[in-house]
Parts: sequence; structure tokens; C-alpha cells
Amino acid sequence: MATTDTRPGRTGTGGTGGGPDLRRILLDNGALSALVVLVVAMSLLSGDFLTTQNLLNVGVQAAVTAILAFGVTFVIVAAGIDLSVGSVAALSATVLAWTATKEGVPVWLAVLLAVATGIACGLVNGALVAYGKLPPFIATLAMLSIGRGLSLVISQGSPIPFPDSVSRVGDTLGGWLPVPVVVMVVMGVVTAVILSRTYIGRSMYAIGGNEEAARLSGLRVQRQKVVIYALSGLFAAVAGIVLASRLVSAQPQAAQGYELDAIAAVVIGGASLAGGVGKASGTLIGALILAVLRNGLNLLSVSAFWQQVVIGVVIALAVLLDTLRRKAGAGGGAVGGTSSGSGRKGPQALKYTVAAVVAAAVIAAVSVFHSGSSGASTKIGLSLSTLNNPFFVQMKQGARAEAEKAGVDLTVTDAQNDASQQANQLQNFTSGGMRAVIVNPVDSDAAGPAARAANKAGIPVVAADRGVNKADVATLVASDNVAGGRQAAKALADKLGGRGEVVVLQGTAGTSASRERGQGFAEGIKAYPGIEVVARQPADFDRTKGLDVMTNLLQGNRGVDGVFAENDEMALGAVKALGDKAGKSVSVVGFDGTPDGLKAVEAGTLYASVAQQPAELGRIAVRNAMAAADGEKVDAVVKVPVKVVTARNVARFR
Repeated sequence: MATTDTRPGRTGTGGTGGGPDLRRILLDNGALSALVVLVVAMSLLSGDFLTTQNLLNVGVQAAVTAILAFGVTFVIVAAGIDLSVGSVAALSATVLAWTATKEGVPVWLAVLLAVATGIACGLVNGALVAYGKLPPFIATLAMLSIGRGLSLVISQGSPIPFPDSVSRVGDTLGGWLPVPVVVMVVMGVVTAVILSRTYIGRSMYAIGGNEEAARLSGLRVQRQKVVIYALSGLFAAVAGIVLASRLVSAQPQAAQGYELDAIAAVVIGGASLAGGVGKASGTLIGALILAVLRNGLNLLSVSAFWQQVVIGVVIALAVLLDTLRRKAGAGGGAVGGTSSGSGRKGPQALKYTVAAVVAAAVIAAVSVFHSGSSGASTKIGLSLSTLNNPFFVQMKQGARAEAEKAGVDLTVTDAQNDASQQANQLQNFTSGGMRAVIVNPVDSDAAGPAARAANKAGIPVVAADRGVNKADVATLVASDNVAGGRQAAKALADKLGGRGEVVVLQGTAGTSASRERGQGFAEGIKAYPGIEVVARQPADFDRTKGLDVMTNLLQGNRGVDGVFAENDEMALGAVKALGDKAGKSVSVVGFDGTPDGLKAVEAGTLYASVAQQPAELGRIAVRNAMAAADGEKVDAVVKVPVKVVTARNVARFR
């Protein structure tokens, strides 16, 4: 049945001006409509958002996700999924840094090896899916673990400096155009060309639309799948190089969770997880939506916890808007041969309503959870490595208390132990009118470029708990983790009488706190030859992982006399695993002096904790940031004393 092409807004509009066409473009692309609504909302809510520098920041922050998402687009169009792209990105960058700096391989060859690594991972994924008949979810989930594990093995859990010549990929052209944005655009064009103008691109749509029909049509489906996953691995390698260039180091834990952002960007951009639908421009828009949200919410001082909620809600609404657009398009064809647009008014109104809800969600979140509404003249940004740890929660509380006392507007962000995310937050602080920035680095090297950008803008930087390398900091406010590790070793050795078997629970691999505390403990325990460290295993500063790892270690080391955990959370997990043995036949020493840790010391299940006084550290950091913002001279290093807390002196710390 023939139908007349009805175009809303043409009839009765009095011409063919650009207004109706623009409206039709927006209505026909739900993701683009959502992006426009978000940009307008953020511009109205923050005077710092719609500036050239901040828009370039948004582009830089979208680049890695977009490049990963372009590769994932190929897979999703072909009705697959790739959960391994974040790990493959980290592995490729690690291979480049390790071969170029540790093995002396020429940089150009190291780059080729990194790209080859990404392609090889993709080929393995494709072979497992196409020939091994594994579900894509399982095959790529396995590669996620393999890639991350190999990255940690190669780097030994520590960041590796990136070659200077490759690090320029994280710089700018002409002093203003970020290279990551250029790479993102180039990779987007490559994606568009592959999808629309190549045999493999047409094969992706055919396989995603109906795999059996594609096979019967003569397509070599298995071979095409291998190529599709290899392309995804190639794009992941490029994303890893761009990410490591920004951080001037290859981080073995980099890009964790980025696979979910990449998949979200593709789906927000209009692709279907059922396959057969997707385009490069939509994927780019999806990545920009995520970047705009994170950037804008940082500038608006929305709580780090509520940011996750807002981002999830807006993603859902953006996809809903696109779904409504698709349904309305299908319904429009069934209206019949009328030329009036009356049959489409309902769907149009619905789309506008959802777009309005997107804006309302952002505005409501900001108005309810905006923490920067004090109107204070001094604005200070605080980027914490994580808020999923009582130590840093206490640091935040101490910083907030000092800021409120001084009438300072303090914005706190949570980097979630992601060096790249922290770099984005520091960039946002720089463009957001902060008078000073406090950073508790995820990694000291990776925080350097963003700190240097703040230096260039004349914004003083205060390092808290961990130093920042290759950047000027007004002061470092920190405890001595190495000294604390030595104190923990002495306390545990004295308790054991200088003899026994000890287990060490390590923190997150690659973090400076884990390295320094472990180093101090190793140095201190050497003075006691009668003590043997029988096992060292990471538990990621997490209580649940501490419980699981300690439970496993006890199976092979039943004669354990003592445990050193590099934070109280893991120590409390170990106490739970030990049961009645904790505090009796097995002595456990933690680190941080958190409220739960001190309570366990008081109860006798935890022998000791090295207390760092995190709330005091936060207060001192804000005090020094205020002084630096006012141009006052501050000490280069401010040490917050650490003390071993046992049952004898715990009352002084409670």
C-alpha cells in the first residue's frame, strides 16, 4: 500500500525554512535531541559550561569512550557483544610502555606491537565465538579477565612511564586543539566508511539482521565474525594508547568499566542490541552525552554519589526517547495515505515530553543535591581517589567541616580509583573557576598532566595523602605510608615475639598506598629473621575480598600466626575469616585507624591499626589550599603523624 511522505511541520508552516527541517532532524534522532537538551540545560545552570576550554574538555573526556564505542558498534551491529575492550585497551598500552621502556624496542615498533596485541585479542574473541560456538558474552568476559591479568603480570602491578614521543598524543595541536579529539574524529570517520561503504560493513548489517539468511546468501559468516571482533580489538588498542598518553603512563588497572560506557554509548546512539541497526554518528552522540553529563555535574558540584544516579536516569530517558521515535516512525506508516500530520501529533508531543523530562531530571538533581550553593567567593575542588573506603570518607568529612567553618565552597568528586576519571575531574576544576585544587591521586604520575594544566591556569594544587609527580604543588599534606608500614611490622613482630608465619593482604595493585605500605612492612620485617612471610595476595582494599582471600590462604597455610593488611577494611575481612582465632592464636594488624578498625582493636579481635587521622588530613589540606589561593606561603610538606593504636591507647583515638 502506498503512503504519502508526511513531514511534521511542513503543512501550514509557510515555507521551506530551516526551522521545520531542524525540528524534524531532532525528532528523528532521539539521542541528538537528548544531547541538545542536556547542553542547553547545563549552559543555563553553569556559566562555566559553555566556554571554549570546557567544550574542548568535554571532547577530550569523550574521546576514549567514543573510540572504544566505535569498535563495539561493529560487534553490536552484527548482533554480538564485546565486554573485553577496557581490558584490551589497558593490555595494549602496557605492552607499548613495557616494550619501549623496559625492553628498549624502538617506539614505532612498540606501537605496532600494541596495535597487534589488540587485534590478536579480537581474533581470539572472534574465533571463540565463530568456531568455538561460545556465546559472545562468555567469550569476551573471559578475555576481559585474561587481558587484565596479563596487563598486571607484565607491569607487576605498577604503572609504567609512557614514551615521550607517544605521550604527545595526549597533548594539543597549535596549543589549543587536543590531539585525542582529532583521533576520535578520525576513528569516527573510519567507522562510518567501514559501515557504509565496505563489504565487511554490509556483512555486519546482514549478519545482525538475520544470520541464517546471511549464510544462505553466500556470506562466510564465521570468517566475517572473526574480522568484526578483530576490528573491535584494533579500536580498543587505539583507545588504550590515547588513554595512556593522557596519563603519561600505562596503568594496569586503566579503563576498568569502560566497556559498559562503550556499550551504553552505542545503545544511546540508536543501535539495537538485537543487531542490524547502528551508525557511527549515533555512537559519537552517545559518548558525548555521557561526557556532557559527567562534566556538567562536576561543574555544578552535584554529589559524587548522586552523579551515578543522575547519569543512569538520563541514559534510560535518552534510550526511551529514541525508542519512542522508532515506534512513532512505525506508527506513522500505518496512518494511511493522508498528508496531514495530525496522526503524528501524539507521538511528537510524547517525544517533546520525554525530552523535557530529561532536562527536568538534570535540573531537579542539581537543585536538590547541589552542594555548592553557599555563594562563597572562594571555590575549592577536592578530587578523592575513591569514596568506597572509610578512610577517604573521613578525609572528605574533615575537609567539608573545615570548608564550612571558613565559608568556602568545596566541591568533592570521587575518581573511583580510575586515574583517567580523576584527570577529567581535575580538568573540570581548572575550567570551572576553582581558586585552588586538592587532589588525592589515584596514581602520582597519572595526576601530573592535569595538575600541570592547573599550574598553567594559575590555580594552586595541594596534594593530599599521596604526592603528584612532574607538577608544581603548593604543598603535600600526607602521612608517611612507608614509615607506617615499618611501624606495623614492628608491632606485629613484637606481638609474635620475633617468630612465626605471617600473611600479607595487599591493596589494589598499582596504587601508591599499597606499594608504600607494602615496602615499609617488607623493610621492617627484615629485622626479624625468625618471621617468615608465607603468602602475599591482593584483596583490593576491600573487606569482602579480604574475607575471601584470607579464607583461601588459610587452606594452604594453617599455621599462620599473624596477618598484616594494608588497610583496616581488609584486616576486618581477615578477622572474619579467622573467626575465634582472631586476637587469640592469630594477631592481625591493619592500617588507617578507621572507626570500625578502632572498634575491633577495642574488642581485641584486631591487635593493632596504624592510625593516620584522615579527618585531620582533610582539614589541613583545605586550610593550606585556602592559604595558597590567597597567595600566602605554605610549607612544601606537611606531615600528619601516624601512630600505632592498640588496646592500651585506643581510647585516645575513639
